[in-house]
Amino acid sequence: MTEAVDKVKLSQWDALLLESLRGLGWTDEALLNIAAAGELPADDSDFHFDYSQLAALAAEQPAIYRQAVTQGYQIKYNTIGGIRSWILVAFGREPQVEREEGKEAVEIALTEAEQQRLQGVLSIGWRLVPAAGGVSRIEPVRN
Repeated sequence: MTEAVDKVKLSQWDALLLESLRGLGWTDEALLNIAAAGELPADDSDFHFDYSQLAALAAEQPAIYRQAVTQGYQIKYNTIGGIRSWILVAFGREPQVEREEGKEAVEIALTEAEQQRLQGVLSIGWRLVPAAGGVSRIEPVRN
């Protein structure tokens, strides 16, 4: 049995910046060279991403940034709105959000690969539960 390598932890916002650039077609190589990039794209989405923040992370913490890009990452702390935003940015689809106290969740139909990818980035305290009709439910872990 092999031990899983601990993933580096990124803030929810840094994860969104990274996934947004991937959505724009940036390769791992381009992402790894972001600190040296002369010009970063302007974001006209509702998020108004400032990619210079990600370039600063790459310059200030190159080992952590490299590992996040090449081996994956876990988000330090998720919020329900952050999970919704991550799914929208990473998968390009708008999930359903339930905000009623005690029933908080994000629901969306995901492929098996998407489920695995999302499960890998969720912070501690959240879980992905397959629901009816191929829909996945992301909900807080309740005691």
